[in-house]
Amino acid sequence: MQLFNWRKLLGSMTALGMLSFSSSGCAQDRVTADGEEEAEAIQLKYDRQNDQLVADLRGKGIVNEAVLKALRETPRHLFVPESIRDSSYEDNALPIGLKQTISQPYVVAYMTEVLQLAPGDRVLEVGTGSGYQAAILSKLVSKVYSIEILEPLAQRARLALDALSVDNVLIRVGDGYKGWPEQAPYDAIIVTAAPKEIPQALVNQLKEGGKMIVPVGKGDLQWLVLITRENGTTKEKQLIPVRFVPMVHGSEN
Repeated sequence: MQLFNWRKLLGSMTALGMLSFSSSGCAQDRVTADGEEEAEAIQLKYDRQNDQLVADLRGKGIVNEAVLKALRETPRHLFVPESIRDSSYEDNALPIGLKQTISQPYVVAYMTEVLQLAPGDRVLEVGTGSGYQAAILSKLVSKVYSIEILEPLAQRARLALDALSVDNVLIRVGDGYKGWPEQAPYDAIIVTAAPKEIPQALVNQLKEGGKMIVPVGKGDLQWLVLITRENGTTKEKQLIPVRFVPMVHGSEN
């Protein structure tokens, strides 16, 4: 079981709309204590569900123990709206507002596993969304640079990551098609929205031997594509069908 700073977590959960209460005077300490007990109870409940989720993902073919451990240590309910948090540990994509979703845990695990990440890697994530994928990556690599085109989502993701004391994820608001060239090259790039075609600017920001995974296609169904950069050229491999929200340019937002 992961240990958290409960006062910090409580404050962040309140800011995220997961808990709400008000008090004044000498009642404040009691309300705070009650809130901490509620936060602990929530975490214990979801710990059991997360255990089952990880077991299910193992059964579906995820074999990388570091990836499974990262999912087990990341409370997914912190990254979804309060109204649907009871569905947090189902293996489904869930709406997070602004016509965006938090990805299905299997897809998060699969995409992460395919990249074959190492502890010293620097990773670019295009599409911060809820912040859940960034939280998983933060446990596996040294630095994560994450781009989100929608500022409200970027702000909420930062709150959720702060609640978990994640300090190796940098988030910027911007056009994911352009990447984050100032910090390139990257050992790996993970794209969590679907462009119609592979963005060349992102490929250019891969280091030699680097890998990028991206859902590509038009319409509701896309294919995950793994891109490897070797000897100045790139190789593409089509993996599995997926469903992601479309990736848009800044001018389209």
